[in-house]
Amino acid sequence: MSVQETETKPKHRGYLEFGPLLLFFATNYFTKDIMLATAVLVGSTLVALGLSWTLDRRIPKLALFGCIAVTLFGGLALHFDDEWYIQIKPTVISGWLALFLAGGQLLNKAPLKALLGQQMALDDKGWQKVTWVWTAMFAVSAGANEIAWRILSTDDWVTFKTFGLTLAMFGFFMAQAKVLDRYGIKDQA
Repeated sequence: MSVQETETKPKHRGYLEFGPLLLFFATNYFTKDIMLATAVLVGSTLVALGLSWTLDRRIPKLALFGCIAVTLFGGLALHFDDEWYIQIKPTVISGWLALFLAGGQLLNKAPLKALLGQQMALDDKGWQKVTWVWTAMFAVSAGANEIAWRILSTDDWVTFKTFGLTLAMFGFFMAQAKVLDRYGIKDQA
C-alpha cells in the first residue's frame, strides 16, 4: 500500500483485539449463559489490555477506549444481572463515535487523525473523507445493533455481534483502501 505506515502492527495485536470477543461468543455458545459470557468478556478484555502493555509497552487509544466500554457496560450487566446493558453497548458506543466524529469535523478538527494519525498518514482531504465515511459506518452499526438486540434471541444477538458487526466493519475498513491509497501521503524515502 502506498500509504506511509508510521507504525507496524505486531502479529499478536489481532489476538488481543478479537480474542476476548471470540471467548465471549464461545462461552455463550457452549453455556447459553450470557452473564458468564459477559464476565469472560470483561476479564479477557482486561487481560488483553495488560498483555498489550507487557508486550508492546504501550496501550493503543482505541483498545483502551474499548476496554473501558466493555468494563463499564459489562460491569453494569453483571451488577444488575441484566443482559440489556451488554446488548446496548454497541449501540451506545457506535452512536457516540458517530457523534464524536461528526462533531469534530463540524468544528474543523480532525478527530480521526488524532486517534489514528500514528497508524496511517493521509492528507487533510483524505482525513475529512475518511472521517465522514466512518461517521456513517458507526451510525449504521448503531442502528443495526439497536434493531438486532430487539428482534433477535440473546444467542442470535451474540452471533450477530461477534460475526455480523465485526465482519461488516472489517469489510468496511477493507473498502477504504482506495480512499487511503488516493489520499495517502507517499513515503518520501
